Amino acid sequence: MLDKIDIEDIKSIALDAGNLIMEIYNKDFTIEYKDDKSPLTEADIKSNELICKALKKLYPTIPIMSEENKEVNYEIRKDWEYYWCIDPIDGTKEFIKKNDEFTINIALVHKGIPVLGVVYAPALELMYCSKQGHGAYKNDVKLPINREDDTFVIVASKSHMSNETQTFVDEIKTDKVKELISMGSSLKLCLVAEGKADIYPRLAPTMEWDTAAAHAIVLESGKKVLQYDENKSVLYNKENLLNPFFVVK
Repeated sequence: MLDKIDIEDIKSIALDAGNLIMEIYNKDFTIEYKDDKSPLTEADIKSNELICKALKKLYPTIPIMSEENKEVNYEIRKDWEYYWCIDPIDGTKEFIKKNDEFTINIALVHKGIPVLGVVYAPALELMYCSKQGHGAYKNDVKLPINREDDTFVIVASKSHMSNETQTFVDEIKTDKVKELISMGSSLKLCLVAEGKADIYPRLAPTMEWDTAAAHAIVLESGKKVLQYDENKSVLYNKENLLNPFFVVK
């Protein structure tokens, strides 16, 4: 199945969604709130419609899981061998703040493991992508990019800096100078994949669609996304779609 998927098609879908999102981003837009109090904009809905329609047209046999679609019962999806895992706008809070740090996330998951990922930040014109066995890239530059300095860079969430995360950061032992940087959306995982950051602890809630695409990019850059309290990889298509706390390194 993976061999039949052209990552250029998936990048093109992300670019189209990005163009649509930026039209809304650059004007006034309305904000609604879902049952869990998370924000929802016109851009989330329209991006989701565009991505789902394009994927169904190209790959009609592959099911889709998206943050903005009705959740599929586990009894149905547990039998999925492959599926698309989508967040049409990851970092809606960043989108609303207009700080540019939001992404479109499209992942292909195979038996619990992300095997293809596209993370596009349209306001920053950054395109990260990967396909299992073919490497990871940032705007066509192969990852990771080696960084030679005497700092140990820790990346953390802009909107979810928990006390547990601060304790984790304080307890990191390194001879290098620690530097803490904040970033929104799945760009945090991409910074570790890229080599700009050494570690990203996420000791606060995330959902599978928040991380799947960037997780694929992390794996193809030779890094890992491990459960915080166990030395096991984070897996997908669980009965509960909430991710465990994790560390990217």
